[in-house]
Amino acid sequence: MSASLSPEDRARRVKVLLFDVDGVLTNGEITIIPSAPPNTELKGTEVKSFSAHDGLGISLARLAGLKIGFVTKRNSQVVAIRARDLKIDHLYQGQSHKMEAVEKILVAEDCTLDDLAYVGDDIIDLPVMRKVGLAIATANARPQVKAAAHYTTPTSGGFGAGRDAIDFILNARGILDQTIEQYLDADNPESRRADIGVGNM
Repeated sequence: MSASLSPEDRARRVKVLLFDVDGVLTNGEITIIPSAPPNTELKGTEVKSFSAHDGLGISLARLAGLKIGFVTKRNSQVVAIRARDLKIDHLYQGQSHKMEAVEKILVAEDCTLDDLAYVGDDIIDLPVMRKVGLAIATANARPQVKAAAHYTTPTSGGFGAGRDAIDFILNARGILDQTIEQYLDADNPESRRADIGVGNM
């Protein structure tokens, strides 16, 4: 894709939107609650907080025809649960070299790197961000990541950065307001089926 293209031009081509998780869909904090005594194994429960704004944004993205993926280095049951609740199309955890997952997604979706957008915040995201059609950095991203980005979100990871990325893409296509109205339509099943987490119920 030509380097002279505007971020909006790049956004109009996106078919698949990929997110890092920690620091992008969360604020980057990793809270570990150790197992209760007398358990002496080094095990615990990992806690992450996600933004409901991002969850609703992913529903809007799906309505607009985008496929969504999470590509993250850490392995976390919390992320698997969140991906299930949001009905994410592609989930890759334990990815030290994220381009390996991206290559698999390209094959699965029959698309090119120019058709991909990726949202990242740290240097592990750079190999992907340097190749995709639309690279997006969060407001809290490291300087090197912002330098590689075509667009930087106004808010930080965990506080709506994912929604910012989705709004930017849909705005560039001129369909954000239309997609919101689709979501609000009582006859549209998407708003009923998406992001219905069960928690401990």
